[in-house]
Amino acid sequence: MTHPFLDLPPLSAAHFASIEDRVARLLDTRQDVVIMQGEALLPLEGAIRATTGPGTTALNVITGPYGQTFGNWLRDCGATVIDLAVPFHTAVTADQIREAFAEHPEIDFVSLVHAEAATGNTNPVAEIGEVVREHGALFYLDAVASVGAEPVLPDAWGVDLCVIGAQKAMGGPAGVSAVSVSARAWARMAANPGAPRRSYLSLLDWKERWVDGGRKALLHAPAQLEMLALEACVERIETVGLEAVMARHRGAALATRAGAVALGGGLEPYVHEAKDAAPVATTLRAPSGVAASELVARALASDPALPLAAGGGALAKEMIRVNHYGVDATVGVVQACLAALGAALSEKGLDVDLEGARRAVEGAWR
Repeated sequence: MTHPFLDLPPLSAAHFASIEDRVARLLDTRQDVVIMQGEALLPLEGAIRATTGPGTTALNVITGPYGQTFGNWLRDCGATVIDLAVPFHTAVTADQIREAFAEHPEIDFVSLVHAEAATGNTNPVAEIGEVVREHGALFYLDAVASVGAEPVLPDAWGVDLCVIGAQKAMGGPAGVSAVSVSARAWARMAANPGAPRRSYLSLLDWKERWVDGGRKALLHAPAQLEMLALEACVERIETVGLEAVMARHRGAALATRAGAVALGGGLEPYVHEAKDAAPVATTLRAPSGVAASELVARALASDPALPLAAGGGALAKEMIRVNHYGVDATVGVVQACLAALGAALSEKGLDVDLEGARRAVEGAWR
């Protein structure tokens, strides 16, 4: 049989490098960009293991579940970890970072998630980057959920390791991911005896065999379909315009928040302040006495394709996520999600205002 996904000619090194260049332009960075052949957990873990070890003192900011994961990896590497945890309904502030440095001037590594799609918050990376630069620490950023939904600017913000994935706001594949690496980060890896070598996790292998080699020979056979999908996704963003894509996500977030408040039935934004709310996904607090997971299940019974989910773990009792990213960052999807949630609330005997929610969504969309 023949199929457009089968029997493709090999992806050349030059083609692979050209896709990296387009990703670098998307991030407006002059740093080296390496596209790794796996989901974003690959460079997220690889970057930590490459740059930290027993001599590292890391400030690990926790604003959601991924921050907790990073702390575990840092401890596995032997780093001394100072966790800065803030409630999931808010964001960390630059002042809190500054206070942590004042209390622990030995901090030389800072790990942060830009936007936590799982909890619906986003952190002020530009302001935090200024503080990190003042103290000379290496700055590691998970921008997987934020890229495409809000600005991600590694160079302007002083980010040394910026990891992105295409599967959320970019509307692309999950099977490949990318990391921008500063000269300082490469130097830290080279000096780290514990940095992975001859390993799928190894960034140094990519540095020595790919980047330093002039990007002429790939380390291994690339994930062909995923690389082509990444190229197509970046090309679409270039054609539409990054500002337009981000504006669509911002509009979806504002509309979801306004519509949920107008809907009533006890729904409330989970993230208290709009300035702390991520444009990639909006989290809502379920009414008292109603399990979020049950409410989502009822809503999805009418349309299983809606981008609704309950929070993970203990948050399943109280948190509802509206994942309005990528193709779902539209006014129609937001309206459909709120209508389904409204019907589920009504089934529970709660008063809702569907028409008020519809008008609020339309009024907030911009």
